Amino acid sequence: MDGDYLDERGRFTLAGRGVLQHLVGTGATDAHIARVLGVHRSTIGRELARFTDRDHYRARAAHDVAAAALERPKARRLSCPRLRAAVIERLNKKWSPEQVAADLRSSFPGEEDMWVSHETIYQALYVQGKGSLRHELEVAKATRTGRTNRKPRSKLPPRASNRSWIEEDNHISSRPAEVADRAVPGHWEGDLVIGAKGATALITLAERATRNVLIYRLPDRHDAPTVTQALIQMVADLPADLRRTITWDQGCEMADHLDFTLATDCRVYFCDPHSPWQRGTNENTNGLIRDFFPKGTDFATVTD
Repeated sequence: MDGDYLDERGRFTLAGRGVLQHLVGTGATDAHIARVLGVHRSTIGRELARFTDRDHYRARAAHDVAAAALERPKARRLSCPRLRAAVIERLNKKWSPEQVAADLRSSFPGEEDMWVSHETIYQALYVQGKGSLRHELEVAKATRTGRTNRKPRSKLPPRASNRSWIEEDNHISSRPAEVADRAVPGHWEGDLVIGAKGATALITLAERATRNVLIYRLPDRHDAPTVTQALIQMVADLPADLRRTITWDQGCEMADHLDFTLATDCRVYFCDPHSPWQRGTNENTNGLIRDFFPKGTDFATVTD
């Protein structure tokens, strides 16, 4: 039935608007109309808002208005010189599109014409006009990664793990559901930032709800016993409800994770192989840290 009322892109057809006009005339509620047409009731509300008086909704007139809106060329959000200059200024400071979007809202409260979403900035950097915005920047790299194209997430199925220390109960699929929505603090993502010649490292723990970060320097080695003892020290002073879980990749530095859990009552879960997006907060954090400590840094020469 939905196929008669909606087109292939989910927009109302003239027939769908005709049914809507009829149901409005019978006094039906938005919720009832939405069930009949197979859409959310907010869609009905927006459609009826085309007319100041819902009782005067007319299918043909609404359909013509919608068609005209689709044909009208849309001005690019970043075509505004003042907004574009503000975005470029912040990108030149090596801020991420997310940081730029957040700062614009903070710097220009109440001026919605100076707000822009991070996705719009990404589109301007990588898609629109072959990334025309990227060519206006002073910095060599448009983003910290230096990519000229967005990196797609792999669509390959995860490979099975051959790590003997990872039991089924420690796989990310067994992680509590509350971790995913970031509503409850105390769930962390961790990894190593490796230093010069692979000899030194940093341990980084990023908390998913608050984005708070703990960093611990390993100036000599980063084998499993060393990492385990360092992690115990990192979370030792945290209240129990702020050390619920840690999500890690499948690196062998976590082979002694059961010792860590026994000492801290904090459970460790492991991502699928080659799936860094499963701990994206930590991945992004480590990218920010690399701005200050690029590859090749000897962490033995860096103070705590």
